[in-house]
Amino acid sequence: MKSLALHLLAFLALAILPLRAADDAALKTADDERVAATMSGDRARLSAIYSDDLRYTHSSGAVDTKASYIDALTGGKLKYVGWEYQERNFTFPAPGVALMTGRAKVKVGKADGTAEMVLSFLGVWREEKGQWHFLAWQSCKLPDATPAAK
Repeated sequence: MKSLALHLLAFLALAILPLRAADDAALKTADDERVAATMSGDRARLSAIYSDDLRYTHSSGAVDTKASYIDALTGGKLKYVGWEYQERNFTFPAPGVALMTGRAKVKVGKADGTAEMVLSFLGVWREEKGQWHFLAWQSCKLPDATPAAK
C-alpha cells in the first residue's frame, strides 16, 4: 500500500510540474505586458491586465484601486520611466492564484522630479475567465547599498 501511495505521489508530481512551468511562462508574459502597459500609460492595455479588484499599495504606503491607479498612470500624475527586475519568482499556493516576489529597480517620474529606487515586492495574480489578471501589489523601498568600509 505504501509503495502504491509513493508511486501515485510521484506520478502526480510529474504531471503537475509541466503545468507549473506553463503557468510560470504565461505569468512572465502577462507580467511583461503589465510592466509595458504601466510604462506606456495606455488605458486599454492597463484595463485589460489589471483585475477589477486591484489593490495597489505603493512603497510610500499610498493605496490605489484599479480606477485610481489607471487614472494616475494615464493622467500624468505618475509615470514609470524605468523598470528592471533583479529577481522575479512565481509560486502557486492554490489553483488560479500566483504569488510573484522579488526585487526591481524602478524609476518613477512625478510632478516634483524623478525618483529611482530598488523595491522588494509581493504581487498577486489571479486567473479570471481563463486569463491571468494582476490582483494586488505591495512593495517597500530597500535601503541604498552602502560602500564597504576600507
